Amino acid sequence: MRTLAEINEKIIDKKAVVWTVEELKKRVQDIGVDQAFKTVDVICTGTFEPMESSGAIFNLGHTDPPIKIRQCWLDGVPAYAGFGAVDLYLGATAMVDYKAIGEMNDSENRPGNVNIERGGGHVIEDLIAGKPISLKAIGQVTDCYPRASFETNITRKTINQFYLYNPRNLYQNFIVGVNSSDRFLYTYLGPLQPTLGNAVYSNPGAIAPLFNDPDLELIGIGSRIFLGGGVGYVAWEGTQHFPLQKRLSNRTPIGPAATLALIGDAKTMSPKWVRGCYFNHYGPSLMLGVGIPFPVLDRKVIEHCAVADKDVVAPVIDFSIPRRVRPTFGLVSYAQLKTGRMTIEGKSVRVAPLASIALSRKVAEELKSWIEKGEFTLTDPVAPLPKDRAFMAQDLWGSQMTLE
Repeated sequence: MRTLAEINEKIIDKKAVVWTVEELKKRVQDIGVDQAFKTVDVICTGTFEPMESSGAIFNLGHTDPPIKIRQCWLDGVPAYAGFGAVDLYLGATAMVDYKAIGEMNDSENRPGNVNIERGGGHVIEDLIAGKPISLKAIGQVTDCYPRASFETNITRKTINQFYLYNPRNLYQNFIVGVNSSDRFLYTYLGPLQPTLGNAVYSNPGAIAPLFNDPDLELIGIGSRIFLGGGVGYVAWEGTQHFPLQKRLSNRTPIGPAATLALIGDAKTMSPKWVRGCYFNHYGPSLMLGVGIPFPVLDRKVIEHCAVADKDVVAPVIDFSIPRRVRPTFGLVSYAQLKTGRMTIEGKSVRVAPLASIALSRKVAEELKSWIEKGEFTLTDPVAPLPKDRAFMAQDLWGSQMTLE
Protein backbone atom coordinates (compact mmCIF):
# COMPACT_ATOMS: atom_id res chain seq x y z
CA MET A 1 0.00 0.00 0.00
CA ARG A 2 1.06 3.58 -0.73
CA THR A 3 -0.44 6.93 0.17
CA LEU A 4 -1.07 9.85 -2.14
CA ALA A 5 1.10 12.03 0.10
CA GLU A 6 4.04 9.65 -0.41
CA ILE A 7 3.56 9.71 -4.17
CA ASN A 8 3.31 13.51 -4.28
CA GLU A 9 6.50 13.80 -2.24
CA LYS A 10 8.28 11.70 -4.84
CA ILE A 11 6.81 13.87 -7.61
CA ILE A 12 8.05 17.07 -5.95
CA ASP A 13 11.49 15.50 -5.52
CA LYS A 14 11.37 14.40 -9.21
CA LYS A 15 11.83 10.78 -8.16
CA ALA A 16 8.42 9.41 -9.12
CA VAL A 17 8.27 6.61 -11.67
CA VAL A 18 5.58 7.55 -14.19
CA TRP A 19 4.29 5.38 -17.04
CA THR A 20 1.60 5.97 -19.61
CA VAL A 21 -1.14 3.39 -19.46
CA GLU A 22 0.12 1.86 -22.72
CA GLU A 23 3.57 1.44 -21.19
CA LEU A 24 1.97 -0.20 -18.16
CA LYS A 25 -0.02 -2.65 -20.30
CA LYS A 26 3.11 -3.71 -22.20
CA ARG A 27 5.33 -4.03 -19.13
CA VAL A 28 2.81 -6.09 -17.18
CA GLN A 29 3.07 -8.70 -19.93
CA ASP A 30 6.84 -8.86 -19.36
CA ILE A 31 7.26 -8.40 -15.60
CA GLY A 32 3.83 -9.22 -14.16
CA VAL A 33 1.44 -7.31 -11.91
CA ASP A 34 3.45 -7.64 -8.68
CA GLN A 35 6.70 -6.29 -10.12
CA ALA A 36 4.86 -3.48 -11.90
CA PHE A 37 3.23 -2.49 -8.61
CA LYS A 38 6.63 -2.36 -6.90
CA THR A 39 8.04 -0.18 -9.68
CA VAL A 40 5.56 2.46 -10.86
CA ASP A 41 4.02 5.33 -8.86
CA VAL A 42 1.70 7.05 -11.36
CA ILE A 43 -0.10 5.85 -14.50
CA CYS A 44 -1.16 8.46 -17.07
CA THR A 45 -4.18 8.03 -19.34
CA GLY A 46 -5.44 10.30 -22.09
CA THR A 47 -7.91 10.80 -24.88
CA PHE A 48 -8.51 13.24 -27.72
CA GLU A 49 -12.01 13.01 -29.11
CA PRO A 50 -15.17 15.03 -29.84
CA MET A 51 -16.92 16.09 -26.64
CA GLU A 52 -19.93 18.09 -27.71
CA SER A 53 -21.36 18.61 -24.23
CA SER A 54 -18.71 21.26 -23.58
CA GLY A 55 -18.63 25.03 -23.40
CA ALA A 56 -17.03 28.13 -21.93
CA ILE A 57 -18.07 30.69 -19.34
CA PHE A 58 -16.97 34.31 -19.81
CA ASN A 59 -17.10 37.46 -17.75
CA LEU A 60 -16.62 40.40 -20.10
CA GLY A 61 -16.22 43.18 -17.55
CA HIS A 62 -18.64 46.10 -17.28
CA THR A 63 -19.01 48.78 -19.93
CA ASP A 64 -19.51 52.50 -19.28
CA PRO A 65 -22.41 53.10 -19.12
CA PRO A 66 -23.20 49.57 -17.90
CA ILE A 67 -25.19 47.04 -19.92
CA LYS A 68 -27.32 44.11 -18.78
CA ILE A 69 -26.79 41.70 -21.67
CA ARG A 70 -29.82 39.60 -22.62
CA GLN A 71 -28.74 38.60 -26.15
CA CYS A 72 -25.20 38.15 -27.38
CA TRP A 73 -23.29 36.82 -30.39
CA LEU A 74 -19.59 35.93 -30.62
CA ASP A 75 -18.52 35.93 -34.28
CA GLY A 76 -22.18 35.43 -35.05
CA VAL A 77 -22.54 32.43 -32.73
CA PRO A 78 -25.16 32.98 -30.01
CA ALA A 79 -24.06 32.79 -26.38
CA TYR A 80 -26.43 32.30 -23.44
CA ALA A 81 -26.86 35.50 -21.43
CA GLY A 82 -29.30 34.49 -18.71
CA PHE A 83 -26.78 34.93 -15.89
CA GLY A 84 -25.45 38.20 -14.48
CA ALA A 85 -25.18 41.35 -16.54
CA VAL A 86 -21.97 40.49 -18.40
CA ASP A 87 -21.65 36.74 -17.77
CA LEU A 88 -22.01 34.47 -20.82
CA TYR A 89 -21.99 30.76 -21.61
CA LEU A 90 -21.00 29.60 -25.10
CA GLY A 91 -21.84 26.02 -26.00
CA ALA A 92 -19.49 24.08 -28.24
CA THR A 93 -22.33 23.05 -30.59
CA ALA A 94 -23.93 26.51 -30.90
CA MET A 95 -24.34 27.38 -34.59
CA VAL A 96 -23.96 30.67 -36.43
CA ASP A 97 -27.14 32.78 -36.18
CA TYR A 98 -27.46 34.02 -39.77
CA LYS A 99 -30.21 36.57 -39.10
CA ALA A 100 -28.13 38.23 -36.40
CA ILE A 101 -25.09 38.92 -38.54
CA GLY A 102 -26.34 40.45 -41.77
CA GLU A 103 -28.65 40.33 -44.74
CA MET A 104 -29.51 36.92 -46.10
CA ASN A 105 -28.13 35.83 -49.45
CA ASP A 106 -31.21 35.02 -51.52
CA SER A 107 -29.54 32.37 -53.63
CA GLU A 108 -28.24 30.34 -50.72
CA ASN A 109 -30.46 31.59 -47.92
CA ARG A 110 -27.45 32.65 -45.86
CA PRO A 111 -24.92 35.53 -45.82
CA GLY A 112 -22.35 34.99 -48.54
CA ASN A 113 -19.40 35.68 -46.20
CA VAL A 114 -20.42 33.26 -43.44
CA ASN A 115 -18.65 29.97 -42.79
CA ILE A 116 -21.55 27.60 -42.17
CA GLU A 117 -19.18 25.07 -40.63
CA ARG A 118 -18.18 27.42 -37.81
CA GLY A 119 -19.68 27.10 -34.35
CA GLY A 120 -19.10 27.58 -30.64
CA GLY A 121 -16.18 25.15 -30.53
CA HIS A 122 -14.31 27.18 -33.16
CA VAL A 123 -14.88 30.42 -31.24
CA ILE A 124 -13.55 28.80 -28.07
CA GLU A 125 -10.49 27.50 -29.93
CA ASP A 126 -9.77 30.94 -31.42
CA LEU A 127 -10.07 32.69 -28.06
CA ILE A 128 -7.68 30.17 -26.51
CA ALA A 129 -5.29 30.86 -29.41
CA GLY A 130 -5.37 34.60 -28.60
CA LYS A 131 -7.34 35.63 -31.69
CA PRO A 132 -9.83 38.55 -31.59
CA ILE A 133 -13.52 37.67 -31.63
CA SER A 134 -16.29 40.09 -32.56
CA LEU A 135 -18.97 40.61 -29.92
CA LYS A 136 -22.45 42.03 -30.44
CA ALA A 137 -24.71 42.45 -27.42
CA ILE A 138 -28.25 43.68 -26.82
CA GLY A 139 -29.17 44.79 -23.33
CA GLN A 140 -32.26 45.14 -21.18
CA VAL A 141 -32.41 48.82 -20.25
CA THR A 142 -32.87 49.42 -16.53
CA ASP A 143 -32.05 52.27 -14.17
CA CYS A 144 -28.78 50.60 -13.15
CA TYR A 145 -28.00 49.25 -16.65
CA PRO A 146 -28.96 52.08 -19.06
CA ARG A 147 -27.02 50.88 -22.11
CA ALA A 148 -29.13 49.25 -24.85
CA SER A 149 -26.43 47.70 -27.06
CA PHE A 150 -22.71 47.16 -27.39
CA GLU A 151 -20.28 46.00 -30.08
CA THR A 152 -16.55 45.34 -29.75
CA ASN A 153 -13.79 42.79 -30.29
CA ILE A 154 -12.58 40.66 -27.39
CA THR A 155 -9.56 38.44 -26.77
CA ARG A 156 -8.73 36.19 -23.84
CA LYS A 157 -6.61 39.05 -22.43
CA THR A 158 -9.42 41.62 -22.51
CA ILE A 159 -11.98 39.64 -20.49
CA ASN A 160 -11.99 38.64 -16.84
CA GLN A 161 -12.84 34.97 -16.43
CA PHE A 162 -12.66 32.53 -19.35
CA TYR A 163 -12.97 28.92 -18.33
CA LEU A 164 -14.31 25.71 -19.74
CA TYR A 165 -17.21 24.14 -17.94
CA ASN A 166 -18.15 20.89 -19.65
CA PRO A 167 -21.31 19.14 -18.40
CA ARG A 168 -20.47 15.76 -19.97
CA ASN A 169 -17.02 14.54 -20.99
CA LEU A 170 -15.10 11.27 -20.93
CA TYR A 171 -17.72 8.62 -21.50
CA GLN A 172 -16.41 5.48 -19.82
CA ASN A 173 -17.45 3.62 -22.96
CA PHE A 174 -19.53 4.43 -26.00
CA ILE A 175 -21.03 2.80 -29.09
CA VAL A 176 -20.16 1.73 -32.62
CA GLY A 177 -22.43 3.30 -35.23
CA VAL A 178 -23.58 1.59 -38.44
CA ASN A 179 -26.35 2.14 -40.98
CA SER A 180 -28.34 -0.70 -42.54
CA SER A 181 -30.63 1.57 -44.58
CA ASP A 182 -30.25 2.45 -48.26
CA ARG A 183 -29.33 6.13 -47.74
CA PHE A 184 -26.52 8.11 -46.12
CA LEU A 185 -27.04 9.13 -42.49
CA TYR A 186 -25.26 12.15 -40.99
CA THR A 187 -24.76 11.66 -37.26
CA TYR A 188 -22.73 12.75 -34.25
CA LEU A 189 -20.35 9.95 -35.22
CA GLY A 190 -19.99 11.42 -38.70
CA PRO A 191 -21.39 10.03 -41.97
CA LEU A 192 -22.63 6.45 -41.87
CA GLN A 193 -22.73 4.88 -45.31
CA PRO A 194 -25.78 2.88 -46.44
CA THR A 195 -26.07 -0.90 -46.39
CA LEU A 196 -23.43 -1.28 -43.70
CA GLY A 197 -20.84 0.55 -45.77
CA ASN A 198 -18.80 1.60 -42.74
CA ALA A 199 -18.70 1.59 -38.94
CA VAL A 200 -17.47 4.35 -36.63
CA TYR A 201 -16.45 4.07 -32.98
CA SER A 202 -15.76 6.97 -30.63
CA ASN A 203 -13.93 5.71 -27.57
CA PRO A 204 -10.15 5.03 -27.94
CA GLY A 205 -10.53 1.70 -26.17
CA ALA A 206 -8.37 0.30 -23.38
CA ILE A 207 -6.24 3.47 -23.21
CA ALA A 208 -9.32 5.60 -22.42
CA PRO A 209 -9.15 7.07 -18.91
CA LEU A 210 -12.24 5.61 -17.27
CA PHE A 211 -11.80 2.09 -18.65
CA ASN A 212 -8.76 1.94 -16.34
CA ASP A 213 -10.70 2.97 -13.22
CA PRO A 214 -13.87 1.00 -13.88
CA ASP A 215 -15.43 1.41 -10.45
CA LEU A 216 -14.40 5.07 -10.03
CA GLU A 217 -12.20 4.31 -7.04
CA LEU A 218 -9.39 6.73 -7.95
CA ILE A 219 -11.20 9.55 -9.75
CA GLY A 220 -13.74 11.73 -7.96
CA ILE A 221 -14.95 15.27 -7.41
CA GLY A 222 -11.92 17.52 -7.04
CA SER A 223 -9.46 15.26 -8.88
CA ARG A 224 -6.83 17.28 -10.75
CA ILE A 225 -6.52 16.43 -14.45
CA PHE A 226 -5.02 17.52 -17.78
CA LEU A 227 -7.70 19.53 -19.58
CA GLY A 228 -7.11 21.08 -22.98
CA GLY A 229 -3.40 21.55 -22.35
CA GLY A 230 -3.94 23.19 -18.96
CA VAL A 231 -4.85 22.08 -15.47
CA GLY A 232 -8.47 21.15 -14.84
CA TYR A 233 -10.58 19.42 -12.23
CA VAL A 234 -13.49 17.02 -11.99
CA ALA A 235 -16.37 19.27 -10.97
CA TRP A 236 -19.22 16.77 -10.62
CA GLU A 237 -20.70 13.68 -12.19
CA GLY A 238 -21.36 14.25 -15.87
CA THR A 239 -24.81 14.45 -17.35
CA GLN A 240 -26.15 11.04 -18.41
CA HIS A 241 -23.81 9.48 -15.83
CA PHE A 242 -24.85 5.82 -15.80
CA PRO A 243 -22.55 3.72 -13.61
CA LEU A 244 -25.20 0.96 -13.40
CA GLN A 245 -24.47 -0.08 -16.98
CA LYS A 246 -24.02 -3.85 -17.39
CA ARG A 247 -20.39 -4.90 -16.98
CA LEU A 248 -18.05 -7.71 -17.87
CA SER A 249 -16.28 -9.75 -15.20
CA ASN A 250 -13.32 -7.33 -15.39
CA ARG A 251 -15.75 -4.56 -14.33
CA THR A 252 -15.61 -2.67 -17.64
CA PRO A 253 -19.02 -1.57 -18.99
CA ILE A 254 -20.51 -2.97 -22.19
CA GLY A 255 -21.84 0.42 -23.33
CA PRO A 256 -22.13 4.10 -22.32
CA ALA A 257 -21.62 4.34 -18.56
CA ALA A 258 -19.93 6.84 -16.23
CA THR A 259 -19.29 10.43 -17.34
CA LEU A 260 -17.57 13.45 -15.79
CA ALA A 261 -18.27 17.17 -15.61
CA LEU A 262 -14.97 19.03 -16.02
CA ILE A 263 -13.76 22.56 -15.35
CA GLY A 264 -10.54 24.45 -16.06
CA ASP A 265 -9.04 27.86 -16.83
CA ALA A 266 -9.16 28.26 -20.62
CA LYS A 267 -6.60 31.08 -20.47
CA THR A 268 -3.95 28.46 -19.67
CA MET A 269 -5.05 26.01 -22.38
CA SER A 270 -3.64 25.39 -25.86
CA PRO A 271 -5.40 25.30 -29.25
CA LYS A 272 -3.37 22.14 -29.84
CA TRP A 273 -5.68 20.36 -27.41
CA VAL A 274 -8.92 22.37 -27.86
CA ARG A 275 -10.11 22.37 -31.47
CA GLY A 276 -13.39 23.29 -33.06
CA CYS A 277 -14.70 20.73 -35.54
CA TYR A 278 -17.70 20.24 -37.80
CA PHE A 279 -19.71 17.15 -38.69
CA ASN A 280 -21.16 17.36 -42.19
CA HIS A 281 -24.94 17.93 -42.14
CA TYR A 282 -24.93 17.53 -38.34
CA GLY A 283 -23.20 20.57 -36.87
CA PRO A 284 -20.20 21.95 -34.98
CA SER A 285 -18.53 20.35 -31.98
CA LEU A 286 -15.28 20.42 -30.02
CA MET A 287 -12.29 18.06 -30.09
CA LEU A 288 -10.76 18.01 -26.62
CA GLY A 289 -7.69 16.47 -25.04
CA VAL A 290 -8.20 15.15 -21.50
CA GLY A 291 -5.71 13.23 -19.39
CA ILE A 292 -6.16 11.59 -16.00
CA PRO A 293 -3.31 10.43 -13.76
CA PHE A 294 -3.90 7.44 -11.49
CA PRO A 295 -1.84 7.03 -8.30
CA VAL A 296 -0.69 3.45 -7.83
CA LEU A 297 -1.98 3.03 -4.28
CA ASP A 298 -2.36 -0.75 -4.34
CA ARG A 299 -2.04 -3.82 -6.54
CA LYS A 300 -5.62 -3.52 -7.78
CA VAL A 301 -4.74 -0.31 -9.65
CA ILE A 302 -2.27 -2.29 -11.76
CA GLU A 303 -4.78 -5.07 -12.40
CA HIS A 304 -7.39 -2.61 -13.67
CA CYS A 305 -4.95 -0.61 -15.79
CA ALA A 306 -3.61 -3.79 -17.40
CA VAL A 307 -6.93 -4.34 -19.20
CA ALA A 308 -6.39 -4.90 -22.93
CA ASP A 309 -8.42 -3.98 -26.02
CA LYS A 310 -9.42 -7.63 -26.44
CA ASP A 311 -11.03 -7.47 -23.00
CA VAL A 312 -13.26 -4.41 -23.55
CA VAL A 313 -16.30 -4.28 -25.83
CA ALA A 314 -18.79 -1.84 -27.34
CA PRO A 315 -22.30 -2.34 -28.75
CA VAL A 316 -22.83 -2.04 -32.52
CA ILE A 317 -25.86 0.23 -33.00
CA ASP A 318 -27.96 0.57 -36.16
CA PHE A 319 -28.73 4.28 -36.69
CA SER A 320 -31.20 3.58 -39.49
CA ILE A 321 -34.00 3.15 -36.94
CA PRO A 322 -34.98 6.68 -35.74
CA ARG A 323 -35.75 5.75 -32.16
CA ARG A 324 -34.09 6.32 -28.81
CA VAL A 325 -33.55 2.57 -28.38
CA ARG A 326 -32.09 1.25 -31.61
CA PRO A 327 -31.43 -2.35 -32.65
CA THR A 328 -27.93 -3.70 -32.18
CA PHE A 329 -25.71 -6.18 -33.95
CA GLY A 330 -24.21 -7.38 -30.69
CA LEU A 331 -20.91 -6.54 -29.02
CA VAL A 332 -17.46 -6.17 -30.56
CA SER A 333 -14.06 -5.92 -28.89
CA TYR A 334 -11.88 -2.85 -29.32
CA ALA A 335 -9.11 -5.16 -30.48
CA GLN A 336 -11.31 -6.11 -33.42
CA LEU A 337 -12.32 -2.50 -34.09
CA LYS A 338 -8.68 -1.41 -34.22
CA THR A 339 -7.93 -3.90 -37.01
CA GLY A 340 -10.00 -1.63 -39.28
CA ARG A 341 -12.49 -4.37 -40.15
CA MET A 342 -15.35 -6.17 -38.51
CA THR A 343 -17.97 -8.67 -39.69
CA ILE A 344 -21.68 -7.91 -39.44
CA GLU A 345 -24.12 -10.60 -40.54
CA GLY A 346 -21.45 -12.16 -42.73
CA LYS A 347 -20.40 -8.86 -44.34
CA SER A 348 -16.90 -7.39 -43.89
CA VAL A 349 -17.32 -3.75 -42.83
CA ARG A 350 -14.68 -1.01 -42.76
CA VAL A 351 -14.16 0.54 -39.31
CA ALA A 352 -12.64 3.89 -38.32
CA PRO A 353 -12.19 5.68 -34.97
CA LEU A 354 -13.65 9.10 -34.28
CA ALA A 355 -11.13 9.66 -31.51
CA SER A 356 -7.51 10.22 -32.51
CA ILE A 357 -5.59 7.27 -31.08
CA ALA A 358 -2.26 8.98 -31.83
CA LEU A 359 -3.21 12.23 -30.07
CA SER A 360 -4.76 10.31 -27.17
CA ARG A 361 -1.29 8.81 -26.64
CA LYS A 362 0.25 12.29 -26.87
CA VAL A 363 -2.06 13.57 -24.12
CA ALA A 364 -0.91 10.81 -21.78
CA GLU A 365 2.72 11.47 -22.70
CA GLU A 366 2.44 15.21 -22.07
CA LEU A 367 0.80 14.62 -18.70
CA LYS A 368 3.57 12.14 -17.88
CA SER A 369 6.21 14.78 -18.66
CA TRP A 370 4.51 17.31 -16.36
CA ILE A 371 4.57 14.84 -13.48
CA GLU A 372 8.16 13.75 -14.10
CA LYS A 373 9.25 17.41 -14.03
CA GLY A 374 7.49 17.92 -10.69
CA GLU A 375 5.05 20.40 -12.25
CA PHE A 376 1.86 18.44 -11.57
CA THR A 377 0.88 16.73 -8.32
CA LEU A 378 -2.16 14.57 -7.69
CA THR A 379 -5.18 15.35 -5.53
CA ASP A 380 -7.44 13.25 -3.37
CA PRO A 381 -11.12 13.59 -4.37
CA VAL A 382 -13.16 15.66 -1.93
CA ALA A 383 -16.15 13.38 -2.59
CA PRO A 384 -16.74 10.18 -4.56
CA LEU A 385 -18.72 10.07 -7.77
CA PRO A 386 -22.11 8.38 -7.38
CA LYS A 387 -22.28 4.73 -8.36
CA ASP A 388 -26.06 4.26 -8.26
CA ARG A 389 -27.43 6.65 -10.89
CA ALA A 390 -30.21 5.19 -13.05
CA PHE A 391 -30.73 6.41 -16.61
CA MET A 392 -34.19 7.92 -17.08
CA ALA A 393 -35.91 8.52 -20.40
CA GLN A 394 -38.05 11.66 -20.63
CA ASP A 395 -40.98 10.05 -22.44
CA LEU A 396 -41.58 7.69 -19.50
CA TRP A 397 -43.28 10.55 -17.67
CA GLY A 398 -45.48 12.75 -19.87
CA SER A 399 -49.15 12.20 -19.08
CA GLN A 400 -48.30 9.99 -16.10
CA MET A 401 -47.04 12.96 -14.09
CA THR A 402 -49.24 14.03 -11.20
CA LEU A 403 -48.96 16.72 -8.59
CA GLU A 404 -47.86 15.55 -5.16
